[in-house]
Amino acid sequence: VQLQASGGGLVQAGGSLRLTCAVSGRTFRSYGWFRQAPGKEREFVACIFDRTRKYYTDSAKGRFTISRDNAKNTLYLEMNSLKPEDTAVYYCAAGDPIISYASASEGYRHWGQGTQVTVSS
Repeated sequence: VQLQASGGGLVQAGGSLRLTCAVSGRTFRSYGWFRQAPGKEREFVACIFDRTRKYYTDSAKGRFTISRDNAKNTLYLEMNSLKPEDTAVYYCAAGDPIISYASASEGYRHWGQGTQVTVSS
């Protein structure tokens, strides 16, 4: 299993980015995006669970949209209205957690390499 994340970059506050994660090997019950800012722990951003159930952290609701192309086994994170506090390395993840672990790092066994998102003020 391999996950390859891409799409990060430098953007001004209020701008948009779309992250992509290509997944190879097999399909999973849940696909997620997590992020880690300097000096902070990795945190949950969003996930798609059982193909259709989508969950977001509060700070992402209304600004970020997670989606997946099942045919391509590719995960996306559309990020709009970006803020400086969104600056972090973003990781995609895949796994078969139970629902209570869908927003937890422990629920995911497979991780991409991370892509840097920097939002300037």
